Amino acid sequence: MGDLTGKVAVVTGASRGIGKAIARAVAAAGARAVLIARSEAGLAETQREIESAGGAARYVVADLADPKSLAGVARSMRKIECQLDILVSCAGIGVFKPLLLTSTDEWDRVMAINARAPFLLARVLVPIMNTGGCIINVSSVVGVKGYANQGAYTASKHALMGMTKVLAQELQPRGIRVYVICPGGVDTDMVAQARPDLDRSVLMRPEEIAKIAMFLIDQEGMAVIDQINVRRSASAPWF
Repeated sequence: MGDLTGKVAVVTGASRGIGKAIARAVAAAGARAVLIARSEAGLAETQREIESAGGAARYVVADLADPKSLAGVARSMRKIECQLDILVSCAGIGVFKPLLLTSTDEWDRVMAINARAPFLLARVLVPIMNTGGCIINVSSVVGVKGYANQGAYTASKHALMGMTKVLAQELQPRGIRVYVICPGGVDTDMVAQARPDLDRSVLMRPEEIAKIAMFLIDQEGMAVIDQINVRRSASAPWF
């Protein structure tokens, strides 16, 4: 794990699951972590865990479905930090039912959090991002596949994939790298909701995805990885 001392990292979805694991990892490497999620109790717990391990963290409570709340994130960042080096958009929700039974409100909220929020965060935070910084968008296996009863979630992750590809091209001249991670089944509350049939003992752990995020953050030199697909060992290769 590289040394991130002096770096600033924003992580959304930091109150639980993969986002929490990534927040703890960047803080353990020395970065000052700015934690974003809706749950203040969950954010406070993540902050306590980071600080008890000797790291530094602050949190900003925000509803990522609300553009005004995201504008508040930008204002808070400018108050507590004057720079940004790492942005990890990990927050996500899902609606797990047949596509034609999905309501308009359900569709809109999934798209707002999973696809629009990473776009809006990049728009308001890239202006304070240092050259050499990086953005990691956490997508999903459904960013490249389609699963029954996950229509809105699948559409939102496909949208995130497309946005990420364009953002990577547009920020390349500024020396900012943009990555996407597509995990399969990870032992999180959302996966338990989406796939109650899965044996949780064979699911990947959030910390395993955090290690991959740290690998991307540490990446240097002439070789660049754009996308990493990650499957659980029990699933079929090459999704």
